[in-house]
Amino acid sequence: MFKKILIANRGEIACRVMKTARKMGIKTVAVYSDADRDALHVQMADEAVHIGPPPSAQSYLLIDKIVQACVDTGAEAVHPGYGFLSENQAFQKALAEKGITFIGPDAHAIYAMGDKIESKKLAKEAGVSTVPGYMGVIKDSAEAVKIAEEIGFPVMIKASAGGGGKGMRLARNSAEAKEGFESATNEARSSFGDDRVFIEKFIEQPRHIEIQVLSDGENCLYVGERECSIQRRHQKVIEEAPSPFLDEATRKAMGEQAVALSKAVNYRSAGTVEFIVDANRNFYFLEMNTRLQVEHPVTELVTGLDLVEWMIRIAYGEKLTVQQSDIKLTGWALESRIYAEDPYRNFLPSTGRLVRYLPPAESDTVRVDTGVYDGGEISMFYDPMIAKLCTYGATRDEAIGHMRRALDEFYIRGVSHNIPFLASLMSKQRFVDGRLTTNFIAEEYPNGFSAADLPADDPTVLVAVAAVINRLQADRSAMVTGQLPGHEMQIRADWVVRLNDDFHPVQVKPAADGEHYDVHIDGAACPVVTTWTFGDPLFQGTVKGRAVTVQVDALGTGLRLFHNGAQAIAVVYTPKGAELAKLMPKKEPPDLSRFLLSPMPGLLVSVAVSEGQEVKSGETLAVVEAMKMENVLKAEQDGTVKKIHAQPGASLAVDQIIIEFE
Repeated sequence: MFKKILIANRGEIACRVMKTARKMGIKTVAVYSDADRDALHVQMADEAVHIGPPPSAQSYLLIDKIVQACVDTGAEAVHPGYGFLSENQAFQKALAEKGITFIGPDAHAIYAMGDKIESKKLAKEAGVSTVPGYMGVIKDSAEAVKIAEEIGFPVMIKASAGGGGKGMRLARNSAEAKEGFESATNEARSSFGDDRVFIEKFIEQPRHIEIQVLSDGENCLYVGERECSIQRRHQKVIEEAPSPFLDEATRKAMGEQAVALSKAVNYRSAGTVEFIVDANRNFYFLEMNTRLQVEHPVTELVTGLDLVEWMIRIAYGEKLTVQQSDIKLTGWALESRIYAEDPYRNFLPSTGRLVRYLPPAESDTVRVDTGVYDGGEISMFYDPMIAKLCTYGATRDEAIGHMRRALDEFYIRGVSHNIPFLASLMSKQRFVDGRLTTNFIAEEYPNGFSAADLPADDPTVLVAVAAVINRLQADRSAMVTGQLPGHEMQIRADWVVRLNDDFHPVQVKPAADGEHYDVHIDGAACPVVTTWTFGDPLFQGTVKGRAVTVQVDALGTGLRLFHNGAQAIAVVYTPKGAELAKLMPKKEPPDLSRFLLSPMPGLLVSVAVSEGQEVKSGETLAVVEAMKMENVLKAEQDGTVKKIHAQPGASLAVDQIIIEFE
């Protein structure tokens, strides 16, 4: 077996590969940019090599630097993870020239499957079901319209070299086909340096289901499927294995076609064949990813296989020791992608220090793949993924239950994150029923995500938690030494909890066991059992016999509580204090309409106006860049620029003033 491998990646996937390498007794080499000097993958590796400045184009995408790192450290092989150079045939060839093994398929398979037009032609030749469409070179928009009309609307126009949703346009009529061809071509040219596009039939109510394959070059297996239909802007959000939609006959047919395609390109390694599936279980080939997929853990959880281990063994020349008949899908697994983004601000990326980072404890039912740590940093230069949270259960309902609890236990402070959105998704009855399509998020959240989309919860849970914490604080105060004999502090039982704007009379008395509290809210019994202590960010226990996890942050004289994706402010008063609090005027938020604020942390790329200039509604004011995304900020109303507070090149904090208007 290899004695040392280099991981040509960063973040959670680099850490994931290192875990398996360590289990196999293989030493690992990390590569890192300036921004990742203190990253978790660097700390986990046996050796680490610096390869350049933060931008990927100057570090993680430099083939020469990574090959040289292999030579300098004596690494015999390279695992590319996903993204970056994972499907770059030039990288594979450069390694081969130095006698270094690429842990993945050969350059031929990467090339054949990397071009969407060529891969569809190959799929058709291999007997794989493909979406009706036109795979030839399209000269201009007029020809595109003609082809679209022949296929029949709706159609999807796609960049041949595309990925990540770029260069894709849906057209439902001739006018949209003309406009879509032109914009998809332009986007493909600027994003991939290749303006070729193709047109295919758009499948209504589609599901995105992919088949995991594993091949040693002779024995090729399909290792079940993954349902990846929950997507936002063509990016996967939640994945699961198996699919709640497939029957055994369809699973077998899809698996056999995936194997046929893999054999057609002499595939060796782990790979994924992606299909689009319609409401009648007709399935059509989309593309093949010649690498490890982000969502591979759910397959590992239901099969017991370590896909990374098999990638390494196959690259070394070993043969598979499992046959197709050995592949059994047992139980159910879900994966939620935890991103540093603000779901309440149209999912704008969030960067900065992870002031607190406490993922759920791993167990037989919870797995956390992460590349960050408490006190670490989410950089503006890379993908905003914080972690992949996976749960496993005997049934789908059980796996969903574990996921909802694990999301409650995932404690992140310092950056915004999408856990509230994930909690909302898990609560949707349509999701629980497994009625999924790639349109799920667009249909369930037509106006974007807001606090109103969070699952309805029993407010007494948070009222009870606040009441018990207040009682513990009162008990601690009563234990202060130096009190005069006969004048010991008496702890009252009756209080009023203000939860956001609602007042709830409560009574709290501890039971003799020290863990059970007799709580009455609005006159109704609400017993609480907990071992919570001061400083613990998670209040765990039972409320009315139901297991709960509530995140607790001190907030002045009150508490900020997080549960089921939602947050609430709780303040506990004496009955007299509550009466006075009700009389206090409500503080109105400041009027910020005269300011252009940065919607996220990022780099101010440009300012398009000057002081004293009159601007019209919709006019571009500035451009802010974060995590490889440019965000154009436009005027919401007519006005005159009074002062420019930030200059191009400045690093902005969220809500920092950029422009002030008169």
